[in-house]
Amino acid sequence: MKYIENNSNDPHYNLALEEYVFKNLDIDEDYVILWINEPSIIVGKNQNTIEEINMDFVRKNNINVVRRITGGGAVYHDFGNLNFSIITKSGPLEKIDFKKYNVPIVNALKRIGIQCELSGRNDITINGKKFSGIAQSIIKGRVLNHGTLLFDSQLDVLTKALNVRAEKIESKGIKSVRKRVTNISPYMKEKITIFKFREILLNYIFEAEGQPVEIYSLTEDEKNGIQKLADKKYNTWDWNFGRSPEFNFKNYKKFDAGSVEVSLHAVDGKIQNIKIYGDFFGTEDIEKLENMLIGLKYDEYEVKERLKDVEINKFLGNISKDEFISCIFD
Repeated sequence: MKYIENNSNDPHYNLALEEYVFKNLDIDEDYVILWINEPSIIVGKNQNTIEEINMDFVRKNNINVVRRITGGGAVYHDFGNLNFSIITKSGPLEKIDFKKYNVPIVNALKRIGIQCELSGRNDITINGKKFSGIAQSIIKGRVLNHGTLLFDSQLDVLTKALNVRAEKIESKGIKSVRKRVTNISPYMKEKITIFKFREILLNYIFEAEGQPVEIYSLTEDEKNGIQKLADKKYNTWDWNFGRSPEFNFKNYKKFDAGSVEVSLHAVDGKIQNIKIYGDFFGTEDIEKLENMLIGLKYDEYEVKERLKDVEINKFLGNISKDEFISCIFD
């Protein structure tokens, strides 16, 4: 087993690093990566991104949104959260097995004094409260097992960032299951930094393997390959939003100047069909406004840009442009 030291806080790069190691480095070697992201929401590969996040809060607080290559639910990362990635051989059965690959993490935490346990399908908990969500992927005899460790994370931000009114959205995406969460740090006898926590955890992981920590240094070619993957995949709207399963969105709002109801269907993150109803008084055929929106990304900035020079009052009377846009996204 070898340790790949990674001090990047960029989630696009970090997820690219993980995938690159998983798919490209020596198949006969096992690797460990411990990494910290700046504030980010990481959504599962089969999820509808907009169904998982509070888009308005995410944008106002400059929180990254990035899709990963493993299944499971959306998770929040920040500077108080430590992520672990263990990449190893899958063995002959090639099946998802959370216990096999995460018992070393649980045992390492117990050595630190954290009385925790594997719970349910893919969580690690303290006193019934979740502090770690785990996901896996298996490709060609290799297993990527990774998870979060909420050490001293901003749980109030986590709650707000993942708080979306999903009743307005119907999709085939895998939905996250919200559970009570907690940080690790309050349960520790001695107050330490997340960096010291990372160091201790790393030593215990390697100790369980019966070997000292051995560092693997990436070559320049490997670093370039990782950056290319980050730029062309993880830093793109198509991967993070466009890959979402098709979905329907419905919303109704009442304003001083009348009511508006929006019903839309999106495929690959783009609006395929939209209908606008209400008791507003406009002079132009509402179908013209609907046609302006078909084909656009389901993205508030893109819709605003499309309508920037449109006299919305011709379609909706005294209902403002901002009020109308809020019906599409809020």
